[in-house]
Amino acid sequence: MYRFVLTRQWVCLTLIALVLIPAMIKLGFWQFHRHEHRVAQNELIAANLTAKPAPVTEVTSPGHQVPRSDFWRTVTATGTYDTAHEVVVRMRTSADDKVGFHVVTPLVLADGRVVLVNRGWVPGGDDPRAYPPVPAAPSGEVTVTGRLKADETSGGSGIKDRKGLPDRQVMLINSAQQAEYLGRPVLGGYLELDGPAPSGGSPEAIPDPDHDSIGPHMAYAVQWWLFAAAVPVGWLVLVRREKREREEEAAAGEPGSGAEREPATA
Repeated sequence: MYRFVLTRQWVCLTLIALVLIPAMIKLGFWQFHRHEHRVAQNELIAANLTAKPAPVTEVTSPGHQVPRSDFWRTVTATGTYDTAHEVVVRMRTSADDKVGFHVVTPLVLADGRVVLVNRGWVPGGDDPRAYPPVPAAPSGEVTVTGRLKADETSGGSGIKDRKGLPDRQVMLINSAQQAEYLGRPVLGGYLELDGPAPSGGSPEAIPDPDHDSIGPHMAYAVQWWLFAAAVPVGWLVLVRREKREREEEAAAGEPGSGAEREPATA
């Protein structure tokens, strides 16, 4: 009574099931690996944010590519802001998703080298091509604390590095580009300002990166694996239903009971 599984319709249904099972299992592991990556990243962020601050010159240097293990590492820098070469980064959002600019001001260290400091977010003015209103950076020597970030690239950020922008406007925060603009050696990466906030006002601070949420990836992984387990169960249910219906047709002597028919559906 199970010879019907060799018919064309049942062979096609079985092949589809055999393809779906490994595909769903693979999708489940893909989501599981995304979960593991998110957990590891959260642990890295938490550890680097709470680590003892290190002088930025001990962590990076001109031309240095900041490794992932140093992302969000708390660093300090002492120097003087070069406001004449300050730039703003276009199309950046605030904590409440308003579009504006990030303000990047070079901080000149005692040895003449420079570290880029992202001082925070400001809204755009009436003219999107004009330099926006920016609170002035503190004058004189300052010591700042912030989170170390890697240079932004189009490949890593997905942001197109557009040319022909208005004066002192950029799309990416990149130490190599700013070294050409400044004519000085610039430390690799940049510092995302964490403190102290000047008393006379400052750009809106960039919030700490999220390191509490783990996302829904584990739940999605379990769902895919449950779907994979449900496929053979569903196949067996359909086979048993088909067998039962064929037996009932044969017992009733219905014509055409031995003919090829479509598989039963749930």
